Amino acid sequence: MKLTSYISPKAKKVVQSKIAGHGLIAIEPISIGEIVAIKGGHIIDLKLFEERCESLVGMSILQIDDNFVLAPLEKDEIEDVVIYINHSCNPNIGLRGEITFVAMRNINIGEEIVIDYAMIQNNNDEAMQCNCGAETCRKIITGHDWSHKDLQEKYGRYFSAFLREKIENTPPNPL
Repeated sequence: MKLTSYISPKAKKVVQSKIAGHGLIAIEPISIGEIVAIKGGHIIDLKLFEERCESLVGMSILQIDDNFVLAPLEKDEIEDVVIYINHSCNPNIGLRGEITFVAMRNINIGEEIVIDYAMIQNNNDEAMQCNCGAETCRKIITGHDWSHKDLQEKYGRYFSAFLREKIENTPPNPL
């Protein structure tokens, strides 16, 4: 059986995103709550991924717990599991569970499908310059953004399940 991710037939990979690199756009209207993508890959220990796979497959991963990621193991698996969802400080999708990406609002034809990485990243110490262009853009994105109270209130149930559990058990960061 081939390793794959699911992308809704209502979405299509585009070669040039306005935000960064490749992206996904809606080619049909997508309704709130509708599944947009389901991430596939191998379940890999994060430490093992960093030691053996990161340089080979890059960041085509999804963190599913503090110590585990869903990722391709080989370069020839990347195209089959990558879902081309860029970051935006004004997202239109979030997570239901750990691997299912759903529309947070209705998405129009031609709209890029985007998520706030705060909903999926945990404690990544590398900062990323944001190019989303949203009015509410944070300019710098980190793996600690999930701990910001304003984002917790804004995204609520759309955080990945492992981050929602952290949010419930961690005092919020007031920044």
